[in-house]
Amino acid sequence: MGAFELAVLIIGIALVFDFINGFHDAANSVATVVATRVLSPGQAVVWAGFFNFVAAFLFGTAVARTVGKGFVNLSLVTPYVIMAGLAGAILWDLLTWWLALPTSSSHALIGGYAGAAVAHAGLVRGLSHSFEGLIAGQWSLTIVFILAAPLIGMVSAYCLMIAVYWLFRRATPSKMDFYFRKLQLLSAASFSLSHGSNDAQKTMGVITGVLVASGFQKNFDIPVWVILAAGTAIGLGTLSGGWRIVRTMGTRLTRLKPRSGFCAETGAAASVLLATSLGLPVSTTHAIAGAIAGVGSIQRLKAVRWGLATNIMWAWVLTIPMAALIAWMAFCLLHLAIRV
Repeated sequence: MGAFELAVLIIGIALVFDFINGFHDAANSVATVVATRVLSPGQAVVWAGFFNFVAAFLFGTAVARTVGKGFVNLSLVTPYVIMAGLAGAILWDLLTWWLALPTSSSHALIGGYAGAAVAHAGLVRGLSHSFEGLIAGQWSLTIVFILAAPLIGMVSAYCLMIAVYWLFRRATPSKMDFYFRKLQLLSAASFSLSHGSNDAQKTMGVITGVLVASGFQKNFDIPVWVILAAGTAIGLGTLSGGWRIVRTMGTRLTRLKPRSGFCAETGAAASVLLATSLGLPVSTTHAIAGAIAGVGSIQRLKAVRWGLATNIMWAWVLTIPMAALIAWMAFCLLHLAIRV
């Protein structure tokens, strides 16, 4: 297979991952607005899909650059490293979708990319040099944000709920819901924008990495067509909807009303947009799950199903190492099959 054909194949796989990312993370964008019955499931995914697509053009490409060259040693990146990394991310996403666990596609991609780079370094330089495939880069901040993103989302949503209860202390619950059914359209849009701003950029970084590794461009600059393709893929994925995870996020974790849905979406959006402004790939799943737990615990802690939350957190912790392991094995299989 020639360099051009191989690059086209890997870019296609990257866009499949982006589609699965939108499909897997549709729950993040629509779970709250569906659970509160502000929008029907069909209306919600169209609303979320549109804003996921638009976001790809509004927030720059800092996250894409971080993903593309902030985690692995670029001297060891080849098209096959990227292919194996994508395989690790895709397989872990599909497995957790089947288990109805809202895990991070972002961390799956980072873990897969790292696992494949470690495998390549081990095969080229010896097993004792495997971790030369990684660079310090953004690892520390990214790992910190595994905990920081849900905490920021939780605290933001909790504080917003306090503010809402104080501002509407003389209003009846039905009157509050009347206003917040409309406001939740805005909060759902803002969260979908934050999701598209961060998640679509990760695929942009991977595709640009393919172009650089294949020798089709020298600098790590994100072409316009890459931005368009990644935005379209994640938007279409969101339109397809990941309904298994929607139920987990929207109804099983805690019971939501329009006012709590508004606060959860707004708090989570603030967390993700903060990370995007810092150029950090962050998990929208972590942010919205933390925010939902925050609004659920405002009245009593038992309103949140903490057993389910613990299972979700274990899935978060396992995402990077498991995606890395799958990608490591995928690269080793490629090496045995075609001596990459």
